[in-house]
Amino acid sequence: MADEQWTTGELVRRLEDVRQDLKEDIHGVVALVGQKVDGEILRLGQEAQDERHTVLVARVVKLEEQLAEKERQRIADRRLIFFSLIVPVLLLAIQLYNTNRGAT
Repeated sequence: MADEQWTTGELVRRLEDVRQDLKEDIHGVVALVGQKVDGEILRLGQEAQDERHTVLVARVVKLEEQLAEKERQRIADRRLIFFSLIVPVLLLAIQLYNTNRGAT
């Protein structure tokens, strides 16, 4: 092979073939890198989404706890209103009833 004499045209054709092969190889490498980068971006996006999901779940739990606390406070407020306003009025009404009943 080293003894072969190549013409300029043959040499140009062979260099063109090598150039074309190299170009195809580079496109293949670029495609593989693109797939790898897309996979990495997908993985990072999934991790970010998982983190957001965890944060949102924690926020929902916190809001549910706050809602339960407000509900307990509302029940306590109703009891306070009942015992501080209604019971004295009822006691007064019973006392007036007993007073009027005893007067007749």
